[in-house]
Amino acid sequence: MSPPRARKRFGQHFLIDPHVIDEIMALICARKHDHLVEIGPGRGALTAPLLASGARLSVIEIDRDLAAFIIARLGCNPNLEVHLANVLDVDFATLNEGAPMRVIGNLPYNISTPLILNLIDQAACIRDMTFMLQKEVVDRLAASPGSKDYGRLSVMVKSRARVEPSFDVLPAAFDPPPRVTSKLVRITPQQDSLSHEGRRELESCVRIAFAQRRKILKNTLGKCISHDLLIHCGIALERRPEEINVDAYVHLARSLSGD
Repeated sequence: MSPPRARKRFGQHFLIDPHVIDEIMALICARKHDHLVEIGPGRGALTAPLLASGARLSVIEIDRDLAAFIIARLGCNPNLEVHLANVLDVDFATLNEGAPMRVIGNLPYNISTPLILNLIDQAACIRDMTFMLQKEVVDRLAASPGSKDYGRLSVMVKSRARVEPSFDVLPAAFDPPPRVTSKLVRITPQQDSLSHEGRRELESCVRIAFAQRRKILKNTLGKCISHDLLIHCGIALERRPEEINVDAYVHLARSLSGD
């Protein structure tokens, strides 16, 4: 069976550089006892070496032709499960049969942000996530207060996970080559200190604050939240949203929700 061609509508760029594959495998460091979930296995550049580790591997693929190709190439391995599905619709708890899973993927730009936020919501069954993303997305995930890249995504993810950027991957490592540089990142969920209501308050506060990021917080959050409460939570009214650290936003959400 010949390898399927990349489909633009799925944002497919297949990894072909063996050196990069080796670097990614070293970063993941898969072990026999692991349960790995690979999102978008493509032609199996990582799938085959992940299976060679002896780990149990579930792959999620939206493209019927690619799913059939993976089954034809690697389906004889008893540790492999192939799920034909849109990963945004997958309940990861249904894949879990024991220890928390390790999630891996080369994610298309158009689904990376909603998928990461969705997976963070399912963090109870996830040990860690290793993703290849557009470099700009990783920069936003890992950004610190005061940086131009620091924003809603930074706060929402770093309030619940540790973010560790790794190495860049140039376009030539893919077929077809994308127009952007990619980057590896490790995201490790941490214990969430907020209730469901607190999480909703955090999402609301961060959305309001960063919707007009050039305005000082007195003129954004300060229009719907008591100035005294903002100050009590460490949010200076004359600051802009990118100058406020994650802990202060979480403190505010906790105070608003009564956590």
